Amino acid sequence: MTSVAATRLRLPRLAAVPLLLAVLLVLTAIAYPLTDGAARDAVSWTIVVLGSTLSVVHAGLARRARTALGLLVLVAVTAVAFEAFGLSTGIPYGRYTYSDALGPTLLGVPFLVPLAWLMMAWPSWVLAERLARPVRPHRRGTVRVLAAAGVFAAWDVVLDPQMVQAGYWTWAHPAPGLPGIDTVPLTNLAGWLLAGVVLMALLDLLVTRTSVPDAPRVGPAAPLLALGWMTLGGALAHAGWLGLPGSAAWGAGLAGVVLLVLFLQERRARASSR
Repeated sequence: MTSVAATRLRLPRLAAVPLLLAVLLVLTAIAYPLTDGAARDAVSWTIVVLGSTLSVVHAGLARRARTALGLLVLVAVTAVAFEAFGLSTGIPYGRYTYSDALGPTLLGVPFLVPLAWLMMAWPSWVLAERLARPVRPHRRGTVRVLAAAGVFAAWDVVLDPQMVQAGYWTWAHPAPGLPGIDTVPLTNLAGWLLAGVVLMALLDLLVTRTSVPDAPRVGPAAPLLALGWMTLGGALAHAGWLGLPGSAAWGAGLAGVVLLVLFLQERRARASSR
């Protein structure tokens, strides 16, 4: 049996690993609004570690080990570079400071932050890859990068108010912000869009150059489950338990747009196959 054939036989079994990580992530995220203090800090760390591990594992199974390693290095370097520069200059996010609750740092950036980027980046790219499929081939790459950057930034619209409420970081000038969100400035959203475009352009290039010919070898269910729960589930937690109705509304609205696009794509695909 060739190594390629052996790998294909192992993949159905290995595909359960990302799904298991995604389920553990969902269960841990459910615990977040039900805890406080040190217990909530532990839950936050666990969510990020599970999410970042899910991203690397799924990237390796869906594409190849080189893609997973490249994803890890690329996101870590990009995250530290943007965050360290942002802390020093206030560009592109605005002025902010991290609390000591996030633990050890590198260049002033807590280790948890690049892991959070990793948790968010791969599912954003996976969803964007799906959204861009109906686009003409010569435009698909550009649409994929822009869609991934948009999803990446939209995820933070839900996440950032929650982290400010938990005391993990503080904005020097939180106004003006999105309607209903008075703790996070619009400059942060602009910064995430810029960082997202840079990161997703590099990530798209990485995937293109490292993927195996028959990729993806496993489906997108695990990262999409993580992304869906962290946005829609996060919105539910914000509305019901965390007292953050503004970010809840934004999260539900942005997720609703994506779900509508996916529904229309699926409907069009079914109609064209008849």
